[in-house]
Amino acid sequence: MLFSCAAFFGCQGRASGSNPTKISATEARAMMAGLERHALLDVRTPGEFRAARIEGAILIPVDEIGARAERELPEKDAPIFVYCRSGVRSAAAAQELALMGYSKVLDMGGILDWPYEIIGD
Repeated sequence: MLFSCAAFFGCQGRASGSNPTKISATEARAMMAGLERHALLDVRTPGEFRAARIEGAILIPVDEIGARAERELPEKDAPIFVYCRSGVRSAAAAQELALMGYSKVLDMGGILDWPYEIIGD
């Protein structure tokens, strides 16, 4: 099943409004495969990140988004796929990113819902 990025970003390549878009793991994986540039953001704790993460993810814990996002995610118009463990922290982080002016924030919920490969230390 293929999902179109246009369905989420529209003709101008922007998510509608300033609210993050909630997507499934399947949609996220398909979208990331079709994008040249994007960020995959894990907002859990460093210990959780070391134990299990989606390959290619960067870590910015949810309580550090405000202090670190602009430095570590400088492209405010690039798609950002956000996840945590179960979806609670990802929703909070995605909302904060949207309020900071990031225009393509996609909340993929929790790694518990990711049926694909994960890596860990």
